[in-house]
Amino acid sequence: MAERFTLRVNGREQEVVAEPATPLLYILRNDLGLKGTRFGCGTGQCGACTVLFDGNAVQSCDTPLWSAIGHELTTIEGLGSTEHPHALQRAFIDEQAAQCGYCIDGVIMSAAALLAKNPQPTKQEIAAALERNLCRCGTHVRVLRAIERAAKEMR
Repeated sequence: MAERFTLRVNGREQEVVAEPATPLLYILRNDLGLKGTRFGCGTGQCGACTVLFDGNAVQSCDTPLWSAIGHELTTIEGLGSTEHPHALQRAFIDEQAAQCGYCIDGVIMSAAALLAKNPQPTKQEIAAALERNLCRCGTHVRVLRAIERAAKEMR
């Protein structure tokens, strides 16, 4: 049975009516119109749907709506904007770190969680933070370079 929920997304309170077990991804995309969070595999394996949940990178496709109540959610739209991009977004553009771009929003959100906790990560720490983000385009070297660039800029 559908219920009314209040979520805190990108710094704003949002009301939705949905089943408690609805995947958070569906709420973000379909109810709130936040299309940067992408559907990839639907099983929490690819990372295309990664969002920040109280600052931690989580896959929204296998996170039920009820578990998000009372928590701060941040999507790629809340990280930065076209007019004021986040340092990671600028670095990904400058390094041309996206090819098809489907996975990049999830990659950026995983990197944002990492840099918030560790402003000077090693290449190995960056790679470990991105382990749940799959990319078939082969831009891994550019992605790593972009994250290192953003980390340096953010310090």
